[in-house]
Amino acid sequence: MSMIMIRRVRLSPLRPILVALVFVLAALGPTTTMADPFVVETAMPPPQAPAGEGMAAVGDGTRLWYWDTGGNGPVVVLLHAGVGSGAMWPYQQPALAAAGYRVIGYSRRGFYRSDAGPKEQPGTAAGDLLKLLDGLGVNRFHLVGTAAGGIYATDLALAEPKRVISLTIACSLVTVDDDAYMKQSAALRPKGFNEMPASFRELGPAYRAAHAEGVALWDRLQSEALHTNFRQPLLGKLTLDALESLTMPVLMLTGDADLYTPPPMLKKMADRVKNGRTAVVDGAGHSAHWEQPAAFNRLLLDFLAAHRG
Repeated sequence: MSMIMIRRVRLSPLRPILVALVFVLAALGPTTTMADPFVVETAMPPPQAPAGEGMAAVGDGTRLWYWDTGGNGPVVVLLHAGVGSGAMWPYQQPALAAAGYRVIGYSRRGFYRSDAGPKEQPGTAAGDLLKLLDGLGVNRFHLVGTAAGGIYATDLALAEPKRVISLTIACSLVTVDDDAYMKQSAALRPKGFNEMPASFRELGPAYRAAHAEGVALWDRLQSEALHTNFRQPLLGKLTLDALESLTMPVLMLTGDADLYTPPPMLKKMADRVKNGRTAVVDGAGHSAHWEQPAAFNRLLLDFLAAHRG
């Protein structure tokens, strides 16, 4: 495992040179760029790439909402957090599309614009996604999951390894069936933590202090995300030992202020992945893709380019 520390860099005319230098140094081994702790990214989402939308049937009369940029490039599928939906990737969709990827996002059962379906027949999140992709004629794909999306992405990667070109797990507990790991993780958060505002739990303090407009947009989107609360079962067991079975290239990253998966907890999982790369995004909490999208996108695009498929 190589650990790459991604640090914020103040915007300047030298930024392209500095970014290139980061990648050169990263290829040589662990590195830390110079950081300005007072700089927080405050860009709002850019214009989105053209994308079609649809409702995919996944059984029992249940349909999932999805969007798809189309095209002939390698497919990247985005899996949202438990407080998110398929609408919460506005920073990644245009960046991935501009890099030549076909980008697909969707909402799981019970989330924004998707049906909940019968609770007594919830199916599995991984199974639903396979049905969606089969309906779109997609055979092989890259998976990018954040938080709960990382759990379901890993579940699918373990079940169907030949179909998954690469796996990116961001800010995720992942090993939810590993009792010792989950006990240590839960001890990091005080009693009553789950009743605290979602923005406090999910967004780091640097972002909340510096970007009120971004926090407001995130709050609005997450408030619209979940309409029926129930949990779909996994296809398999997600433990630290199970991670050793992953065969595809894996990028695991987290924010340095992530209250669920701080860097030491990420390392416990990453140490079990044989073909993996790790990164810590400075200045981000549990939603690194939203809080520090430029750093997140650089990491993701670099990783995908190395395993484009």
